[in-house]
Amino acid sequence: MKIVIKNGIVIDGFGGEEKADILINYGIIKGIDKNIDVSDAVVIDAEGKYVLPGFVDMHTHLRQPGFEEKETIRTGTEAAAAGGFTTVACMPNTDPPIDSEVVVEYVKAVAQREGVVKVLPIGAMTKGMKGEEITEMAKLKKAGVVALSDDGFPIMSAGVMKRVMTYGKMYDLLMITHCEDKTLSGEGVVNSGIIATMLGLKGIPREAEEVMLARNIILAKATGAKLHIAHVSTKGSVELIKRAKEEGVSITAEVTPHHLTLTDEAVYNYDTNTKVFPPLRTREDVEALIEGLKDGTIDAIATDHAPHTRDDKKVPYDMAPFGISGLETAFSVINTFLVQTGIITMKALVNYMSMNPARILGISNGIRVGATADIVIVNPHEEYTVDKEKFKSKGKNTPYHGMKLKGVVEYTIVEGQIRYQKNKKFEKVEI
Repeated sequence: MKIVIKNGIVIDGFGGEEKADILINYGIIKGIDKNIDVSDAVVIDAEGKYVLPGFVDMHTHLRQPGFEEKETIRTGTEAAAAGGFTTVACMPNTDPPIDSEVVVEYVKAVAQREGVVKVLPIGAMTKGMKGEEITEMAKLKKAGVVALSDDGFPIMSAGVMKRVMTYGKMYDLLMITHCEDKTLSGEGVVNSGIIATMLGLKGIPREAEEVMLARNIILAKATGAKLHIAHVSTKGSVELIKRAKEEGVSITAEVTPHHLTLTDEAVYNYDTNTKVFPPLRTREDVEALIEGLKDGTIDAIATDHAPHTRDDKKVPYDMAPFGISGLETAFSVINTFLVQTGIITMKALVNYMSMNPARILGISNGIRVGATADIVIVNPHEEYTVDKEKFKSKGKNTPYHGMKLKGVVEYTIVEGQIRYQKNKKFEKVEI
């Protein structure tokens, strides 16, 4: 398919920003110029809109295999495309977990057959995600994992985690860690503080995150492993990461849109769609996360897309599972709360949602001649009201339902194929 994107404001991901046309042919960007006219091409008028490198989500739960009632690779990648993501990295806490080359191959095969965007499997650090015996990392890497993680099942044993990092370093694998000391988080369901006390809910103290983060930093420093911190949520964690970077530790970190924009005050009405791990924290934490993003302490914005069924969430707050469905609102949330308010620029958004996640995962991204055409076209000024019933994802569990947001994804192009177009039903075309 030959495509010409005309009149858009192109932010290429390499520092450039200009109004230009883009020619795409055979999945590759063939030209970027002021006025491109080509016959027999699909023409997309991007006047007044931004043309950006496709978003990369390095923290997505696609749920398949094992939890297809919550999400499938098909529905999850449809949601990703609707959110402007051209690549997602899927977490290993499936059933069975992504702890063997067989499961890696299964995920890749389903993604190739049914997926709408590119899917990168993340392998489990330990067999069965039990935190006991490390996985066969060489086989996992050969099968195609881009990282290893304990997400959802933090490794409590420092000895096991050190072995994971030692062998992970040997195979040059990224270590994505879920920082939670379960002896401190216990049966908590919300941030420990005045809101938890007022609502009569058990709290999760910030130390549960920070103690485990400090341990993992020490182990990464000792082993030389590449450490990535998932879903940072506290001011103390930002300070620990900043200090680690200053000391030369190979460490990167991500933050979610909901931790950047919501506080534990959102829990007031016991809406289980606000129940997430780590929990929504305080205004002071939110401000620290934003500052950490701005000063480079935090490298990426990742959704931690965690879909659940309606019945999962239709229970008392303390019984509901943790998780927010985030792929389809990520761009508009960040655009509304951070870009439109002048806290960050659209160029910075591209760094946090496109370029930095790609760099951390070791994949290429960006708009330049000769590059793969993974592109998203957005209208940053169009306002809409979030309607969870219109989500492509099976997970309707969002705290943003009914909220007015600015920023709409118009097109998502993956390897030169239009995989999402606003208000148009998707029909997959083989690349």
